[in-house]
Amino acid sequence: MEIKASMVKELRDKTGAGMMDAKKALVETDGDMDKAVELLRQKGMASADKKMGRIAAEGTIASVIDGKVGAMIEVNCETDFVAKNEEFKEFAQDMAKAVIAMNPSSVEEFLGMTCPKCGKKIEDIVKEKIAKIGEKITIRRFVKYDANCCVNTYIHNGKIGVLLEAKCTNCDESLTKDICLHIASNAPEFISRDQIPASVIEEERRIEMGKEDLAKKPENIREKIVEGRVNKLMAERCLLEQPFVKNPDLTIAQLIEGKCEIVRFERYVLGEGLEKRQDDFAAEVMNQIKG
Repeated sequence: MEIKASMVKELRDKTGAGMMDAKKALVETDGDMDKAVELLRQKGMASADKKMGRIAAEGTIASVIDGKVGAMIEVNCETDFVAKNEEFKEFAQDMAKAVIAMNPSSVEEFLGMTCPKCGKKIEDIVKEKIAKIGEKITIRRFVKYDANCCVNTYIHNGKIGVLLEAKCTNCDESLTKDICLHIASNAPEFISRDQIPASVIEEERRIEMGKEDLAKKPENIREKIVEGRVNKLMAERCLLEQPFVKNPDLTIAQLIEGKCEIVRFERYVLGEGLEKRQDDFAAEVMNQIKG
């Protein structure tokens, strides 16, 4: 039987399934609309796409270390209730493992790849999880380090995550874990001063020069004060110059001297930059009652 575009549209309107999923279902059921709806429901695809317009800014950050390879991923959902669900957290962990196994270069590529473990596309696995859990779920971002030496991670309550690569004289897991914890706590932007773009330093200098408390001071004095302030600001943004969170008498540079070199790090904060849900629980219930 010929599957017309109008039939695919009708099935999509009824189920919220994706276009290709709807077409496949109609082909498999020889154009029987009711059987196609049932098939999509059995496959967990009947309502997933309808949830994709919702706001998903909750979720969790998960990471996996496999030898010298590490991956960290942010998976979002709609509510903190689901974010704390063990099935959801296990799903995020599985996605981090899949990043290591499949080595995607982007989220879009990752979603289109076939999982070697189950033989399904990642996007279909996500849809099935949406249908089961009942909330919009998105894979927002991930990072993978294939390190020559050491890679370590620290996740704080699923809300803040750090992935770190280091070169160590003698691989010291406790030291690199402490550095990950410090990065999570102190949020450095750069490893060292030489990584800071000149434009960033100039912008800070311009802001400081324009502050009211310096307006009446002589030019040479203003320059010295601004230079000191900018140096302090830049030090606060550099990992190696920050006081170690567990022992503020030591900077990170002093802590790792002769022990290891920081190669790179990534720090995720759950939902940063995403729009948050504004409606409260009571309003959500009323919205559901109204259909």
